[in-house]
Amino acid sequence: NITFNKQIMASLTARTVLRTSVRCLHSSNRCAEKALPTSATHATGLERRELDAIAAGNDNPFDMRIIKRLSGATREKPTEIPSAFEKRIMGCVCEEGSTHINWMWLDRGVSKRCECGHWFNLIKSTPVSEM
Repeated sequence: NITFNKQIMASLTARTVLRTSVRCLHSSNRCAEKALPTSATHATGLERRELDAIAAGNDNPFDMRIIKRLSGATREKPTEIPSAFEKRIMGCVCEEGSTHINWMWLDRGVSKRCECGHWFNLIKSTPVSEM
């Protein structure tokens, strides 16, 4: 009686494994025809607009890159800082190799002078949400 139960168990196990493997083969054949989704396919909202902007050639959609200040930037010709907003905080590293950053708020339309003597002006840029 024990050997009979072992035979039935072995038979059931073999059938289960065979059916499962056949199902997996059928589903993998169907999936092999489809391409795997990319991160751009799954992205929505602001992330999607950011990826679209990068695909369109704008590798800095949030204007976060370090901007080198103009040498001899004056009140008449200041270093331009892009922003989608009316105000932006920015940092100036006044001396080459310095570890201190001089932070200041810029308002659009008003040139501002840093403690080191360089002038900065906020200019309008297109926000990622409107691209």
